[in-house]
Amino acid sequence: MRRIGWAAACGVVGLGLLVAPPVGAQSYPWKPTKPVTIIVPWAAGGSTDQVVRVLASELEAALGQKFLVVNQPGASGSIGTKNALEAPKDGYTWASGAAGDVGSYRVTGLLDTGMNEWHFYLAIANVSVIGVNAGTPYVDFKQFIDVLKAKGETVPVATAGLSSAGHNAMELLVKLTGIKYKHVTYDGGAPAVVATAAGEAHATAQLASEQAEMIRGKRIRPLAVLAGKPLTIDGYGDIPPVTTWLPEFKSATNYFGIWAPKGVPAEVIQTMDMVWKQRIAASAALKKYAAARGAQFDPSAGPEAYQRGFAMVQEVSWNYFQAGKAKVRPDTVGIPRPQ
Repeated sequence: MRRIGWAAACGVVGLGLLVAPPVGAQSYPWKPTKPVTIIVPWAAGGSTDQVVRVLASELEAALGQKFLVVNQPGASGSIGTKNALEAPKDGYTWASGAAGDVGSYRVTGLLDTGMNEWHFYLAIANVSVIGVNAGTPYVDFKQFIDVLKAKGETVPVATAGLSSAGHNAMELLVKLTGIKYKHVTYDGGAPAVVATAAGEAHATAQLASEQAEMIRGKRIRPLAVLAGKPLTIDGYGDIPPVTTWLPEFKSATNYFGIWAPKGVPAEVIQTMDMVWKQRIAASAALKKYAAARGAQFDPSAGPEAYQRGFAMVQEVSWNYFQAGKAKVRPDTVGIPRPQ
């Protein structure tokens, strides 16, 4: 993301004698007069819930108004997203999650919406980890894949449901390796991870941010991160990249943040653009969160956020289509095949 210079950010004029007021005290075009709701369409404790609560605190400090985080899980995130889409377009109701999810809902048949109907503000990039219950015999990624190839229908893998990060990750492995697995779904990444740690499922492919505590506590054994380089989790160490076993692996980046439906007042979007550049882009709280959870701090807004998120939408949508799990062909709803 482009960073604004120190002089521009501080409003330095001439020899520096005139300086703009601190970001938190400056005058924004939009001054919310009541609490703002951010709907998290997944269960509490998952990756979306985690990052949105950090974002809400930052937005409160910038705008001087409460930002309420409300969990509305169900139907792979589409219920809460639908509620945000149908709320009054006044800037007081926002949706959240992974851009890859909301952008692929038309393809999966969960909700009639796409990325072009929202204003995007992204903060964190997450990666999936193949983690197994500590009591299972799987010692490395190759052994796990070999078992899934031989008898995958009997191996329960927990995810947050259709179109979730965990499900997307497993479907990508299906495409690359031909594995099968027994899909066990939950209302969010956190419940899926807890179920794996408890032994209800053998494994999960949910995000590192959701598995980090269970990995540190040695209740989940990480086998591979679905990325091209190792992932370091504070308090644990390095998780090997999946390219160690699958050199051809390639995946778009999975970005998380918040978004408002098109049609909200222009001053709301102008204000959020300013807040994202001036506060979120330098947020120490988000940087600390990312370091602790194996995530990447990488904020963006506007067209840049759209382009970043759309790459994952393309990957997810076409993987579902090729697996025979799409309701419509992606390019018929404005999602061309990735190059």
